[in-house]
Amino acid sequence: MRARRKMATLILPSDWIKNWDKSGKNEFFQFFQDLAGKPSSPEVAKDLQTGLYELCGNVIQGSLKVDVAASVLTDVMDLRDDMASILADVLCILDIETGCLEEKHKRDHFTQLVGACLICVPDGMLKERLDPETLESLGLIKQAQQFNQKIVKIKTKLFYKQQKFNLLREENEGYAKLITELGQDLSGGLSSHLVLENIKSLIGCFNLDPNRVLDIILEVYECRSEHDEFFIPLIKSYMCEHQTLCHMLGFKFKFHQEPNGETPSSLYHIAAALLQHNLIALEDLYVHLLPLDSSIVEEHKREILEAKQIARKLTMVLVPSEKTEDKEKEKEKEEEKNEKPPDNQKLGLLEALLRIGDWQHAQSIMDQMPTFYATSHKAIAVALCQLLHLIVEPLYRRAAVPKGAKGSLKMPLWSKHALRPAESFGDLSRGVFTMLCYLGPHLSHDPVLFAKVVRLGKSFMKEYQSESRQDTKDKMDSLLSCFLSIADQVLLPSLSLMECNACMSEELWGFFKLFPYQHRYRLYGQWKNETYSHHPLLVKIKAQTVDRAKYIMKRLTKENVKPSGRQIGKLSHSNPTILFDYILSQIQWYDNLITPVVDSLKYLTSLNYDVLAYCIIEALANPEKEKMKHDDTTISSWLQSLASLCGAVFRKYPIELAGLLQYVTNQLKAGKSFDLLILKEVVQKMAGIEITDEMTVEQLEAMTGGEQLKAEGGYFGQIRNTKKSSQRLKDALLDHELALPLCLLMAQQRNGVVFSEGGEKHLKLVGKLYDQCHDTLVQFGGFLASNLSTEDYIKRVPSIDVLCNQFHTPHDAAFFLSRPMYAHQILSKYDELKKAEKGNRQQQKVHKYIAACEQIMAPVHEAVVSLHLPKVWDDLRPQFYATFWSLTMYDLAVPHNAYDREVNKLKMQIKAIDENTEMPLNKKKKEKERCTALQDKLQEEEKKQLEHVQRVLHRLKLEKDNWLLAKSTKNETITKFLQLCIFPRCVFSAIDAVYCARFVELVHQQKTPNFCTLLCYDRVFSDIIYTVASCTENESRRYGRFLCCMLETVTRWHSDRAVYEKECGNYPGFLTIFRASGFDGGNKADQLDYENFRHVAHKWHYKLTKASVHCLETGEYTHIRNILIVLTKILPWYPKVLNLGQALECRVHKICQEEKEKRPDLYALAMGYSGQLKGRKVHMVPENEFHHKEQPVRSATTGTLQNGPGNTGKPAVAANTSAGKAEEGAVEDSDKSKDKSQAVQKTASKNSTAANKVNSSNGSSTPNSTKGSKEKEDKEKTTKEKKEKKDKNPGSTPEAKAGGKDKQKEEKPTDSKEKTPKADKDKRKDDKKEEKSKIDGKSAEKEWSKERDVSNDSKTKEGSKLEKSVGTGSMKSLVPRSEGVESEREQKRRKLDTHSSPSHSSAVKDNLNDFKDSASKHHPNHSTVLPKSKEKDDEKNESDKSRDRSKEREKKEERKDRKRDYLNSEREMSQEAKRRKDENGMNSSRHSKSSSPSESPHSNDKDKDGSKRSKDKSDLAKPEKTSGGKKESRHDKEKSEKKRDSTGAKEEKKHHKSEKHR
Repeated sequence: MRARRKMATLILPSDWIKNWDKSGKNEFFQFFQDLAGKPSSPEVAKDLQTGLYELCGNVIQGSLKVDVAASVLTDVMDLRDDMASILADVLCILDIETGCLEEKHKRDHFTQLVGACLICVPDGMLKERLDPETLESLGLIKQAQQFNQKIVKIKTKLFYKQQKFNLLREENEGYAKLITELGQDLSGGLSSHLVLENIKSLIGCFNLDPNRVLDIILEVYECRSEHDEFFIPLIKSYMCEHQTLCHMLGFKFKFHQEPNGETPSSLYHIAAALLQHNLIALEDLYVHLLPLDSSIVEEHKREILEAKQIARKLTMVLVPSEKTEDKEKEKEKEEEKNEKPPDNQKLGLLEALLRIGDWQHAQSIMDQMPTFYATSHKAIAVALCQLLHLIVEPLYRRAAVPKGAKGSLKMPLWSKHALRPAESFGDLSRGVFTMLCYLGPHLSHDPVLFAKVVRLGKSFMKEYQSESRQDTKDKMDSLLSCFLSIADQVLLPSLSLMECNACMSEELWGFFKLFPYQHRYRLYGQWKNETYSHHPLLVKIKAQTVDRAKYIMKRLTKENVKPSGRQIGKLSHSNPTILFDYILSQIQWYDNLITPVVDSLKYLTSLNYDVLAYCIIEALANPEKEKMKHDDTTISSWLQSLASLCGAVFRKYPIELAGLLQYVTNQLKAGKSFDLLILKEVVQKMAGIEITDEMTVEQLEAMTGGEQLKAEGGYFGQIRNTKKSSQRLKDALLDHELALPLCLLMAQQRNGVVFSEGGEKHLKLVGKLYDQCHDTLVQFGGFLASNLSTEDYIKRVPSIDVLCNQFHTPHDAAFFLSRPMYAHQILSKYDELKKAEKGNRQQQKVHKYIAACEQIMAPVHEAVVSLHLPKVWDDLRPQFYATFWSLTMYDLAVPHNAYDREVNKLKMQIKAIDENTEMPLNKKKKEKERCTALQDKLQEEEKKQLEHVQRVLHRLKLEKDNWLLAKSTKNETITKFLQLCIFPRCVFSAIDAVYCARFVELVHQQKTPNFCTLLCYDRVFSDIIYTVASCTENESRRYGRFLCCMLETVTRWHSDRAVYEKECGNYPGFLTIFRASGFDGGNKADQLDYENFRHVAHKWHYKLTKASVHCLETGEYTHIRNILIVLTKILPWYPKVLNLGQALECRVHKICQEEKEKRPDLYALAMGYSGQLKGRKVHMVPENEFHHKEQPVRSATTGTLQNGPGNTGKPAVAANTSAGKAEEGAVEDSDKSKDKSQAVQKTASKNSTAANKVNSSNGSSTPNSTKGSKEKEDKEKTTKEKKEKKDKNPGSTPEAKAGGKDKQKEEKPTDSKEKTPKADKDKRKDDKKEEKSKIDGKSAEKEWSKERDVSNDSKTKEGSKLEKSVGTGSMKSLVPRSEGVESEREQKRRKLDTHSSPSHSSAVKDNLNDFKDSASKHHPNHSTVLPKSKEKDDEKNESDKSRDRSKEREKKEERKDRKRDYLNSEREMSQEAKRRKDENGMNSSRHSKSSSPSESPHSNDKDKDGSKRSKDKSDLAKPEKTSGGKKESRHDKEKSEKKRDSTGAKEEKKHHKSEKHR
């Protein structure tokens, strides 16, 4: 180390030289000794050279004496063998250096030093290295000049004098013998060793040039290239230099690189053989070959560019002139191509290497070139295929040969250096997979090898799937991924280049079908979107396929499906992804292509069908189109077209459904419901289950029967041959466990559509999506229920509480899914019990059925308790709730008509078959057998259902007593029943809508305790605005169907007294509380009689009209659409009353006019309804035919309709009568002639008085008799002209009272159908007094405002204007006049529903009171038709009087009169309120919670507000009115409120007097 540190600066330090004798010499010697002891290396040699150089340099400089240095050098020489050579090198360098120096003494020192070193360095070594002049000066040579000449001579002799002959002509005998020796027959077992000895002899004898001999050996080998086993050992043993052989071969290749030169294949062969045996190196030979790698890359790029240009031209639209120019250019290019391309020696060598099986060198050459460049040349591809054949042959023979196939055996390669054949699947990874990847799409050149590879893959997959040990399976996973890569990179691209090879496509499907669909779809995706862009050839193929597809699709029609289908089939065998992509794009634009396309797909292979499924899913999931799945208000047509195609294709052809179903599931998981359209179409087409709300009544009836009846009569199209397709759908759902997840996701997504998905979307679209989601759920659930076996269904559907609480499934959907399960379980249990005890008596069967129900439903009863709050179960029993939700229409009634209808159809078919003479006999027989079998099935099914229904009804009869507890009130019970049962289910499906109506009827018929039928119907008909407004389009259809069925029942009861008495007479549902007359306040229960029911039915019709008109007038799209749908559905039973029908007709006509341009869909709906409504007019009746306006004989009133303890009349009847008169008058007046309308307009004020007098008196205690009314009539005639201003006040003057009674008397002959005793008449008049006090307060305000309008109109309007004012004007303002009041009352009643009085009938009471109020407000100006003679006289008189009045009337006086009238009406309202308050104080312990609107503390204010709003509306409708009236009325109201307290006490006294008098 010390020495090394010193060397860092200088090897010999100057101290050593200075102190040489003392220490320097020893230090130097020690240093050299250390260096010599180290192993030989360039660094050590350099250090030795430097040390010697520095020592000699010091001698030359004179720092050290020559003899001292010479002695040290002599000692050093012994340290290493090569030390003399190193010293000679150093002396050579110093010789050159000193020779250049001018200092002579230094040269002398050098000469002396060399002389001294002659002892230790041999002379010969110095002669080699020193300059001749130096050698001469040293005396080693005599003369330098002679020495130089001698060197030249020796070199010439060595290098330039020919010792051997290399030209054949120079030594022709020797070379001839050599060629003879090499060309002899080799079949006799001649060894290369023997021949080599002979060749050596020839070389020695004839002085042949060894290199020339080697060249001749190669020439002969090239001519006899099949004798590798002879020539290769010969060359190997002859040769010494690899480089020489490589240069010779390179020279041979160079020779053939002349223009138009062609390298012989034999030369390639010997080069390949020499490479294989490692006699030459590929890198050395590769540089001699042409073309250069750079030119190959350029050529590849050019090919890709050309392919893209061709593709672009095929897709461009060209004008004819451009087409001809392009064709000429293409011809020129083809001619250029036809000129022979220069020979590619690299590819030639590559082919030769592949032929002999040298894959290693072949792979190296291919790696130098662009991907697939080499194999794109057919010769290379075929050679590589041949090599693969040889390698896979043993494994193919062992594992993959199909039964019955023979095939030709391939001989293995003889060479030891070639790849070993594969014996197992593991061996394939040694090179086969790599080779296939290099081959790529060009495997298409060898379909046989393609089939072999596919079969090997199939065989491997079977082994893989059957392998049970996990460790072995893990090892096989790498092979599986290799096979998948091969499928992606080789098999599918190769299929694209095979021309319509259907067999290969089927073979490939046999392999692919063993993969899960996720793997397959991944492969198809790569094939479609990646593969075609990587290869120039595939780019062209893609463009050609699209071009051909366009050609076929342009010509495809229904007529030429077969030929076009064949063309599509041919095209699809090779390039299905490209073809289907184009076809689907066309279908998205033109939906009329769907049918011909579906029919034309019958020539596809199984693989193509699978690819089609993938392409459809890809088209649906296209992220670019995600936002285009809808326009503003509808689902896009392209999505609908794809959905239709899906349904048709998946039904007709055996395509795997798993991918599509999983796609829909994933979309639902992501909260997207558009693609449910796909599922809906697939289930509809494959299972034949239609979901439509447009069913006819007959179809709906058939849908309540068994499966056979449903199939025959329930669907629009005859659904046949769905057995196989529905089985496929079922299997796909069960195999991939998608049945329940889809149901749950759909059930959850219904609300998701509204609250999550529908944020930015149009309300109409949100409704559509909600309907689609709901309909698909119903359809899908129906499919599962009818196709899954009992075990499968029960195994998959969890219990109801788990569904609702854990999976958050809405209750209606949860029960919908569970219902079939309950039915299955009950029937199974029933069958078990029947088998256990063999008893055939009907009674025993029923008991067993009930026992089965109890066992199965008991857990359900417990489970449903958790679904709602505990207080719900105070009124409804869980048993009732579960029973309602678990039954269906199938359980409640047998559709005998539907069964008969279908059986008769089949009989007609049999008859037609018999009469058909053209039909062959065997076909006749088959058809008849089919029809007869169907007939028997239907009859058997009907019998089975009948037995079932009887069992169910018996069960319900036993259960009903425990259904309703009614711990709070009947009103509350009905609320909960409607809220939790009826309303959710009636909009679930069309059959459920019918079921709900029938169930209500059934509960009534069963005489269920605590169930008030009247109240239930009343609640259904009275509150439809909110329900209608919140429905979607399809829900409103179902809701309309529900109302239709409810109305059907009501109409049946209304139409005939006998039916009513039979079905409602003694039923608890029509039991109402009647209050006794007198002051005892006692209540008694009694039945609602027939006539009163007719009044209630009229009230319901009126309520429906009011709600309908309200919806139509909102201007809201959904309100109008939904109410029109509902009205269309209930048209068979509503409207029945003429004036209500006309009111509707008028409003609908207005909608038609308003919406014609704005919203065409509403216009279409309105026009459709309008036309149907006109057709129904003949079935409408006047109001007095619908119900008696006169009071019937019976003088008791229902508790739901009465208002006071001593009131024994029927105010509801009066209310109905007044309303009826008002409504009927409105319509009838509009139908009268021009003159009559004028007369009515002029007498309107008097008629309004009369109309109001029917139901009002001034609270006087004097009994009203006929005589009194006559006297008052005379008095009126004499005083009327003096007091004509007071005519406006209907309840303040005696004349007015008399006039009202007179009119009433005149009406009796036309309205009353029964004569009544005088006592009853008197009683009724008393009733009317009471009724007046109820209604007058509400009607007076409207009355005077209406009279003012009419009288103003009579001054300013003529003829048809008057008619319009009476006929349409009053009806148009039907709702606006009472809208505010009514909506507030309905809200009030809703609030009070939850806190109602103990009386169960408060709701009906409310509604009837509302009805009275609204009736009196709506039509105070019209009375019913008078007898004609009387009417004419009245008209004449009234026209004269009105003319006089119009002259004398002043504005100021009018205002005063109005003010006075209004004050009177307000006073009467306050009196009425106080009187009711007092009465209710006596009879109700819960006075503060009374549900009558007039009893609430703020009702008067509300009424005033409502009337004020409605008045404002009517003012807007009539421009003649002044704003003064409005201000006046507000002022009047303020004054009347101040006076209310003072008038209250007086009125109370009067009331008690009248009570006492009675």
